[in-house]
Amino acid sequence: DALDKIRYQSLTDKKVLDSEPALEIRLVAEPDKKVLTVIDTGIGMTKTDLVNNLGTIAKSGTKAFMEALSAGADVSMIGQFGVGFYSAYLVADNVIVRTKHNDDEALIWESSAGGSFTIRPDDGSLGEPLKRGTAVTLHMKEDQVEFLEERRLKDLVKKHSQFIQYPINLWTEKEVEKEVDDDAEKMDEGEDNKVEDVKEEDGEHKKKKVKEIVHEWQLLNKQKPIWTRKPSDVTRDEYTSFYKSLTNDWEDYLAVKHFSVEGQLEFTALLFTPKRAPFDLFEPKKKLNNIKLYVKKVFIMDNCEEIIPEWLNFIKGVVDSEDLPLNISREMLQQNKILKVIRKNIVKKCMEMFSELSENKEDYKTFYEQFSKNLKLGIHEDSSNRDKLADLLRYNSTKSPDELMSFKEYVGRMKEGQKNIYYITGESKKAVENSPFLEKLKKKGFEVIFMVEPIDEYCVQQLKEYEGKKLVCCTKEGMDIEESEEDKKARDAEKASFENLCTVIKDILADKVEKVIVSDRLSDSPCILVTGEYGWSANMERIMKAQALRDSSLSMYMSSRKTMEINPTNTIIKELRARVEADKSDKTVKDLVNLLFDTALLTSGFSLDEPNIFAARIHRMIKL
Repeated sequence: DALDKIRYQSLTDKKVLDSEPALEIRLVAEPDKKVLTVIDTGIGMTKTDLVNNLGTIAKSGTKAFMEALSAGADVSMIGQFGVGFYSAYLVADNVIVRTKHNDDEALIWESSAGGSFTIRPDDGSLGEPLKRGTAVTLHMKEDQVEFLEERRLKDLVKKHSQFIQYPINLWTEKEVEKEVDDDAEKMDEGEDNKVEDVKEEDGEHKKKKVKEIVHEWQLLNKQKPIWTRKPSDVTRDEYTSFYKSLTNDWEDYLAVKHFSVEGQLEFTALLFTPKRAPFDLFEPKKKLNNIKLYVKKVFIMDNCEEIIPEWLNFIKGVVDSEDLPLNISREMLQQNKILKVIRKNIVKKCMEMFSELSENKEDYKTFYEQFSKNLKLGIHEDSSNRDKLADLLRYNSTKSPDELMSFKEYVGRMKEGQKNIYYITGESKKAVENSPFLEKLKKKGFEVIFMVEPIDEYCVQQLKEYEGKKLVCCTKEGMDIEESEEDKKARDAEKASFENLCTVIKDILADKVEKVIVSDRLSDSPCILVTGEYGWSANMERIMKAQALRDSSLSMYMSSRKTMEINPTNTIIKELRARVEADKSDKTVKDLVNLLFDTALLTSGFSLDEPNIFAARIHRMIKL
């Protein structure tokens, strides 16, 4: 702030910088004396300023300066509460401020926070008086000496002030090896001396290495805030090096979005999509986001949950605002309304970034492999962006078993007269590819989407339709396949002729199934088990059973009753009908029905409750 004030004055009067042209901040730590000094070449303070600003708590010099400025001046300051200086006493028991303002002599202000302070002219007793600016010397408390460690100071500056526009230099010490002439050894024995002389004649000279400690200024804030520049002026290499320094990622980023928002709230953001998902992306204890929040280039926080929804937790970047209302501790934002605006804009821009990515097939493939779960979680959680997210989803299907395709492509190649989008959920692509549920649909040439990730089950519960077309699950009831009048008549006749068999099967299976009906979705398999339209599918039941901390009472009313559908054209079913008509109490009929039920459980994606009984039946058949 002090540097900003003098720079602002120099715009109208260049002479103010004559006393000290360099604008910088310097840190000097002296661990042996337990002293830390922060020096700036800013505006400095007059005696009146010292009394008013340092002698009164909650009086902010910066705030007064801001108010005094005419409206519209382009200057932004951080200090605004008048308590920042007093935070020095959290770590120090004695504070000395040396200061020099262009309009006053060099002064020293000193206080041990006991309610009194002294001001005296700077006589050079504490070192050479400043040309202009302020030096704050903190005599650290015993338990706060960690702030004198070079590493700690570097970390603090890197975290909070990495992007300040003025250079921040730290006085560092390091060991260097120096070569010195080894004259001492020459004074030894005579023989050796001759050898040395010979060596010297050859032009060689014996050197000895000595370790020496040297001090130097080290610039701490090398990284420049590239988000403040125009996106068109920033090169790919600059984005890459900034991304790597921000995230410590060894790879390049996949996509970047750099934008400013103006209006009631102004902020700039720079967002990156990484190339790979971190291994702990969905860990419950993981930090919820990777967005760093800055105000006027000063770091405020990186754990603001409100700033980005959980499903976008893989996005990395910075948000920098000029006018966020901070509370006094500067660790929290006071108004959630502003965060909502930021969040809405970030989500909108992320959607744009993903749409742009989807235009490049290779890049989008990489992105989708890593972050498809996040997009599906977004569909589950974010109702306002559901339609846009649906465009970003990619699946395999019966017509595209190897290449991923979008819903848009599916709708584009729908057959005439097809009203719905058909999908099937299952454990793996292999399991669903040849599922009996698809037989009739394949025969009619309808495309079926394969959804084989567990999160797909949650996703389709929210995504009921796409562009006015209803999403219909092949493994549930209520799947109407469009057919002609003749087909309907033929099916009704079949239903009537198999009614007796349906009743017998229902009696044998009793509570295992809710009802037995003639199927219109099978063409080859003898029978399958369908679940209710609104309960869990077989795949969902499998997923819920695998939950470690599940509540078993939920599965009682959510696992839907099964309906057995039999295929009237299948030879096994025809043979079964013939046997039932010949003798209702035939023992083999009961065995066959139970065996068919067990195999249908397996082909429909359920698990067997009693595998040993199933095995015993198979063994009995083998014996026959």
